[in-house]
Amino acid sequence: MIMINNVIVESDVYENYFVCNIERCKGVCCVEGDFGAPLEKHEEAILADIYDKIPEYLEPSSVELLEENGPTTYYPENKSVGTPVHEDGRCAYAVYAKDGGIGCGIENAWRDGKIDFRKPISCHLYPIRIKENPSNGMEMMTYERWGICNPACSNGEKLDVTLHEFAKDAIIRKYGEAFYDQLLAAVDQVSE
Repeated sequence: MIMINNVIVESDVYENYFVCNIERCKGVCCVEGDFGAPLEKHEEAILADIYDKIPEYLEPSSVELLEENGPTTYYPENKSVGTPVHEDGRCAYAVYAKDGGIGCGIENAWRDGKIDFRKPISCHLYPIRIKENPSNGMEMMTYERWGICNPACSNGEKLDVTLHEFAKDAIIRKYGEAFYDQLLAAVDQVSE
């Protein structure tokens, strides 16, 4: 493990290879699961503010779900707020592409310049998850393994890209450039 400021980085994050292989998995992580994407507190307000610019990028059934329930959902099972999901586990913001893959309506609106919020940070970081410990202010960066990501593991190994390298932009978005530079230096030191 590596510790930077108040963040513990599990060794799995920098020792394992990973590069998403959308051609193989088709983005199924956006449509399977029990809960929506976890949201940080400030992201709840952002989704409420930008929601009116997103419906044109969503499936009609998702617009209906969001109109009925709002842009976020509280999940009492894990005491957290996340993106709403359909009964089949599909995120309300997930959209199907013409090639059969799955994308994000929020990210599509961001790409078109309609909003300045790319997508929830938990989605951007995935399969890295951030676990918070409110009692001591510490966070732990972990690697959430899921069988559907096996093609991403072999793709990362083939390309010689580790998970923390793959998630560079998301890690910088979450913690800043200085944090990422410290992480790289610490990984180099551990690897020697």
